[in-house]
Amino acid sequence: MTHILNPAYALLALSLLICGCASRPVNPPLEHADPSAGYRFTTRSQYLATNETLVVLAFSGGGTRAAAFSYGVLEFLRRTKITGSNGTRSRLLDHVSVITGVSGGSFTALAYGLYGEKLFDDYEQRFLKRDVQGEITLRTLSPAYWPSLWAEAWGRSELAADLYDEILFNGATFGDLQRANGPFVIASATDISTGARLGFTQATFDVLCSDLNAVRLARAAAASSAVPVVLTPVTLNNYGGNCGYSAPEWVKPFISAAEAPRPAARAVRHLKEEAELEDSSERPYIHLVDGGVSDNLGMRSVLDSLELMEALHLIGRPSPLDRARRIVVFVVNSLSTPRTKWDKFESPPGTLEILVKATGVPIDHYSYEAIELLKDTQARWRAMGDVRQSSAFAANTETSIAPTLRTPDTTIYAIDVSFAQLKDKAELDYLNQLPTSFSLSAESVDRLRAAAGRIILASPEFQRLLKDVGAVIVPSVEGGAEAAR
Repeated sequence: MTHILNPAYALLALSLLICGCASRPVNPPLEHADPSAGYRFTTRSQYLATNETLVVLAFSGGGTRAAAFSYGVLEFLRRTKITGSNGTRSRLLDHVSVITGVSGGSFTALAYGLYGEKLFDDYEQRFLKRDVQGEITLRTLSPAYWPSLWAEAWGRSELAADLYDEILFNGATFGDLQRANGPFVIASATDISTGARLGFTQATFDVLCSDLNAVRLARAAAASSAVPVVLTPVTLNNYGGNCGYSAPEWVKPFISAAEAPRPAARAVRHLKEEAELEDSSERPYIHLVDGGVSDNLGMRSVLDSLELMEALHLIGRPSPLDRARRIVVFVVNSLSTPRTKWDKFESPPGTLEILVKATGVPIDHYSYEAIELLKDTQARWRAMGDVRQSSAFAANTETSIAPTLRTPDTTIYAIDVSFAQLKDKAELDYLNQLPTSFSLSAESVDRLRAAAGRIILASPEFQRLLKDVGAVIVPSVEGGAEAAR
């Protein structure tokens, strides 16, 4: 008797044969940790030269909403020209040296670091105006992907990473990002076991004794945006303690101190958290989820960096603050705060609604605190600068007061780029209702991009910067900016 195999079962059987052995990508070990190699800020030679203006961008999480809003900031900086102290004209975008990215913001950060100017050619079509979330869902529901999804340690985030590779990153690794010679990009995820932030830099991967150059950018973006429950954690192999890693000499005094010296306490705490990864026998695997769980603004990396720069300057060690006259930090916060009607009814909200709100509220409050901490640093540097220039300080340069006031002769400009800064209430309400997903309408994407430029242009802090560098920005028809004398 002849049995005819149903074509659907045949397809499923074939897919099982092809994909049944699917396994997650494995980050390779590092034979020897070399602090002068790999993807780290100190190997970005273009930013070690004298630069009077250092621009830092912090891109928050928030799905496509965050990716589009942060892209609007890049577009604005691209259209904005400033005049330097030597009279030369340059784009503000050319001064961007560091970008931190979390979740949705990590896509724009990594893509710009990789493609540079080419990003402006097709980022909208390739990613922003694409139903990425719908494509992930379709693949999850497709029998062709089920065997891989059933495989151990290969979950929905690995499926998503493969899609990100196809539509945006083209298989690029951090080695390619290093060769791209763009700004230094720090994409961050969260170590779900400890709640600590983990940045995809070779400095962190040195502790893991792993070679970051071989890690795909798509996988870093997937880890940074792996929303718990919705997406699975991204797993890294930990080989810590097997590559001769040793903390840099300038860091050791900070780590070994019984009490972290000010102003580096927060940064030192993070360095100590990283140092705990060296024990790979206890933690052979590190499981990562959305970076927004530990830092939804990407501001912890910025604050830690400023603290270390200031601490090095304070103790007389080489620091970027020795040459930078100004540090401009754009805090690009796409946090939306849609209103609820819960308080209008006696019945409380449901369990799922409470869960979503309970996880978001602490993140929202930390976002506010991070901006305030940056402003505190700004105010402290400004106050110490005023004291240093006063006649009273000049008269006491030989006394004990002098060393305590060795603060950087650098001005911080903290520019808050958030929906709350919008003057147009109707537009504010519209943006606040946009969901945190990887699928937005073309109109929503365009309105987010335009809003970013309008918010920056209206910022008093940004206008102070323009006045200080001797440039005037004139709004363009698109809501961007062009420079004029």
